[in-house]
Amino acid sequence: MTIQRNPTRRVQIGSVVVGDGNRIAVQSMTATKTQNVEATAAQANALHAAGADVVRIAVDSEKDVAALAEIRKLTQANLAVDLQENFRLAELVAPHVDKIRYNPGHLYHHQKDKPWQEKVEFIINQAKRHDCAIRIGVNCGSVDPEKANKYDPEDSITPMLESAWEHCEFVDSLGFDRYVVSLKDSDPDKVVEVNRRFAEKRPDVPLHLGVTEAGMPPDGIIKTRIAFEQLIGHGIGDTVRVSLTVPNDRKQEEIEAGRGIVDDIASGRVRSVVVFDRNSLNIISCPSCSRVENEAFVDLAAKVKEMTAYAKEHAITIAVMGCRVNGPGETDDADLGLWCGPNHVNLKRGPEALGAYKYDEILPVLKQELDQLIAAHHAG
Repeated sequence: MTIQRNPTRRVQIGSVVVGDGNRIAVQSMTATKTQNVEATAAQANALHAAGADVVRIAVDSEKDVAALAEIRKLTQANLAVDLQENFRLAELVAPHVDKIRYNPGHLYHHQKDKPWQEKVEFIINQAKRHDCAIRIGVNCGSVDPEKANKYDPEDSITPMLESAWEHCEFVDSLGFDRYVVSLKDSDPDKVVEVNRRFAEKRPDVPLHLGVTEAGMPPDGIIKTRIAFEQLIGHGIGDTVRVSLTVPNDRKQEEIEAGRGIVDDIASGRVRSVVVFDRNSLNIISCPSCSRVENEAFVDLAAKVKEMTAYAKEHAITIAVMGCRVNGPGETDDADLGLWCGPNHVNLKRGPEALGAYKYDEILPVLKQELDQLIAAHHAG
């Protein structure tokens, strides 16, 4: 099967080139604490050995930056970092990585008096100085608030697109074209729509594909396959990640799943449409990563899936998030949301906070809320 790829431009990320017809790169992210240098370097090397073209590491503080500098010495993997809210860290991390990812929606948390353009220019200048690529990463749960407030809350796609297009135009104006874009949602149908619409306007920009918070295997792989088959099969996508909630010692499964899906598409093996029921219980959970504030999160996600199996015939979405970065915003659209802190799990019904519970207390409370939702559905 020959797929006519979008004519995206060439972007160098360390030793890997994406876009311009090059093979689709597969990425993953370390789940160890960044300041644990030995463990993080070991996991980066394990992912690299499994075939990861790029390995992402979370950096939230100057202590993380110091650890990153040591990790860089211990791995040959192409490294990327997430800046999260602190755009100023770009100056410190750029010497040690091959790609920097920033989220337009997170640029508003630090130095609120500065326009976002000034912050982006700072990041781009560091990338130019230190030979780094950039990813402009737009996520459904952390969209630029100025864009989100312009549209109906039910329309999550248009704000994402406007933000991505605006940032591309601005970065272009700085004379920098070594960037890729990602537009992610936990709903594979929305991932397909937002990426197709973006590519129609900017077919030159390489796209990094992923279903954010896809959840645990096999469901998380199935959701991702749905999006990838419809996008890559139509020439859209230059690099991918399968975001799975798995224990630390199984992170290589993201690489195996990504390679498998890409190879299947290239060979014409399309399978997703017969195995995913959108009218059943949907559990989304973020991938295990170094931002997780309590390693019990991964075990809790598995217990939630097991406990809620009795509700599988109901079209209800439960979100289980592992940290304060994804938790508060990206549980808002779920019927029931759990975002996990260091000692407590915050339970939500849509955007409404219901309380914080200890890890060993949350499941019975969640079941009670789920039963009430099911009863309300029947009554309706």
